Amino acid sequence: MRALRLVSDRHLELAEIDPPPPPAEGEVQIRTRAIALNHIDVWGWRGMAFAKRKFPLVVGAEAVGEIAAVGTGVKSLARGDLVAPYGALVCGHCKACREGRENLCENVFGVMGFHIDGFARDLFNFPERLAVKVLAGVAVRDAACAALTFATVEHMLFDNAKLEPGETVLVHAGGSGIGSAAIRLAKDIGATVITTVGDDEKAAKARALGADHVINYRTERFESIARRLTNKKGVDVVFEHVGAETWNGSLLCLKRGGRLVTCGATSGPVAQINLMQLFQQQYRIFGSFGFAIRNVRDGLAKMARGVLPVIDTELDLKDFERGLERLESRRVFGKIVVHF
Repeated sequence: MRALRLVSDRHLELAEIDPPPPPAEGEVQIRTRAIALNHIDVWGWRGMAFAKRKFPLVVGAEAVGEIAAVGTGVKSLARGDLVAPYGALVCGHCKACREGRENLCENVFGVMGFHIDGFARDLFNFPERLAVKVLAGVAVRDAACAALTFATVEHMLFDNAKLEPGETVLVHAGGSGIGSAAIRLAKDIGATVITTVGDDEKAAKARALGADHVINYRTERFESIARRLTNKKGVDVVFEHVGAETWNGSLLCLKRGGRLVTCGATSGPVAQINLMQLFQQQYRIFGSFGFAIRNVRDGLAKMARGVLPVIDTELDLKDFERGLERLESRRVFGKIVVHF
């Protein structure tokens, strides 16, 4: 069978490997249908693994597939079901896992496609408990964006920042995969969305997507405009994933008692903070990494009723690297999906 493997930094190969054995007890065998690309794929491709890993490594951190076979004891899934596999091998036994907070697993074995073999292969065996069934009517290309993109945004906006209807949220990088998803999911509950983008073409797309106010951060100071749009009160929530370039401006955008949630640092991981500003304004800052399995289910349920990811490009497996290059260049608006 085929497997797309990273053999060294920035060097991918499409290899023929042996298929997996029949699924063991409690496992399902999944035939990959599509992969959605993310910055974590770009980081791994660049060599930014943050942990020891062995080459060759099968890539792919977010996917959708079809159940090809089931092991003994599997009850919730059947052959032919479409599933979104959870993106990390978590233990299922620790306190965090038992409480449904799998992203805080105490015994996690690694992130798929980053530390351990990922989903870019024709077939793989996977624990039943970590495979989320896709609801009827959800297209393959959309379901491919559930088990990282939508789930990450669900966890950020609703578990951590607790965004409510009628509140105002500033979404950075509205043209990115999670930025575009955040716009759609925030608008879905009736929030007012201010978003930043890097050019006029993306600004037009963000407005068409439903953003109430769009700021070109290359030509305008987003913090000044955000405060003006809120009558100098500031926004309730900032959806931050850019990092050093936007950090202090993001804090200035917050209203007193406002919430900032961050899951990324694509512009750099180090920023300064004014501690007096932090405690006097009573900001609440949430670090958000990963998501829970229920966030995948919630995201798929919203897709089933029409809240869909924005798709920038659809590619064949042979063009996987071209997709990474496009994502790295930041020319995208939405998600890049690679079909098997």
